[in-house]
Formats: sequence, C-alpha cells, structure tokens
Amino acid sequence: MSLLSLNQMKTSIGQYHVLHDVTFEVPQGGVFVLLGRNGAGKTTTLRSIMGLWKPSPGSVTFKGEDIAGQHASDIARKGIAFVPENMGVFGGLTVEENLVLATAKGKFDTTRLKRIYELFPALEQFWTKQSWSLSGGQKQMLSVARAIIEPRELILIDEPTKGLAPSIIDAMAEAFAEIGQSTTILLVEQNFNFAKRLGRGMAVIDDGRIAHTGSMADFAADTALQERLLSLSA
Repeated sequence: MSLLSLNQMKTSIGQYHVLHDVTFEVPQGGVFVLLGRNGAGKTTTLRSIMGLWKPSPGSVTFKGEDIAGQHASDIARKGIAFVPENMGVFGGLTVEENLVLATAKGKFDTTRLKRIYELFPALEQFWTKQSWSLSGGQKQMLSVARAIIEPRELILIDEPTKGLAPSIIDAMAEAFAEIGQSTTILLVEQNFNFAKRLGRGMAVIDDGRIAHTGSMADFAADTALQERLLSLSA
C-alpha cells in the first residue's frame, strides 16, 4: 500500500515551469530514493510535497488524502517532516533548545529522546552547546533528530550527505536504516553509493519529469541505465 502518491504534479516558480506531470508512489516503510542530476527538480519535488511550493494542477495524496496546496504547518501536523538541504537548525540555540522547538508541547518524550541518543550519540555529548559550534555532520544529525523527536509517518530528507566525511556518511546510513524500520523516508541523494545502500524503491527525475521508477536493486544492477539517466560511469 502506498503511503504517498504523486499524480501528474506540476510546479511553477514564477514564470518557470519546474515540474511536469510528476507521478510516482512511495510505499509504506523503508527508504524510497529520488535520484536525478543537478537541477532536475528533486528539491522542488520535496518542497512541493511539503507545501512550501504550491503544485497546480495534480495531486499529492498522503494516507488517502489529497494534501496538495495545503499549508506546510498543516501538512506537518498530519505526520510529515522535512529535513532541508541547508539542515534547518538554529545556530544561536543549543542542541536541547533546537529539539524543544521541534516538539508540539515544548517537552520531550523520554523514550524518543533516548532513541535519538542511541542513533546520534554526539547530540547527547553536545547537549548544551550552541548548534553553530557543531561540525557539519553533527548539524545534520541534529536536523534529522528534530524531524524524529515526535512520531512521524513520513520524513522528506534532502541531500543529507552533502559535504560530509565518509565516516559520518557511514554513521548516517546506519541511522537511516534504523529509522526506516518504523518511519518511511523519502530521500533525495546525489551520493549513489549511499542511496543504493539504503533504498528499496527509487525514481529518477530528469528535467522535471519522472524518467524511471522501480526497485533499487534492479537499478543498481543496470549500469547502462545509470549512465543514461544519471551520467554515472561503470
């Protein structure tokens, strides 16, 4: 059963038509990866789902309800979180304060906080530090932690490994695999090795259109298709 379905979604930004009839389905559970070259429309797709850009026409169906055009705050309350490419943390606030702001009632569920510590031990270590002082990898961990500090059914994550060291990328892959056991992740990622390590299903967007959908295992085995759609060399 699909948790999220996009059907002929179009998005324009000013006079520019960025997305054209984008259609794919994200099944419930695990990690679904949206791939594509730079400028293909990946980020615009996530922002359109989240209500930060207004798609028209077309539909964005979440748990059977068309949410296209709804405000981002209303979409968030339905159980969708967004981790943007710029990480979306508040540099002048501590790790604790960043997480408090991400909760609806301004207080933590201790069980979920313990889980975050298990996934990202550095956040417990730097709990009282202002987030501007964290490394890029630690800020990314905090950004993901903000998305999961309360129960979510779907997390949209944009380019989480960009600029990170290999050791941090490995830790992030382990954390995403763990999160994906209970929460569906729609992941935009340029690092194909990271993407194929995590993804079950996948879609490729090219010039604002979906060029291919299928299983990640099949796509990872087809080097000719990777070269044609992503310019990846064997």
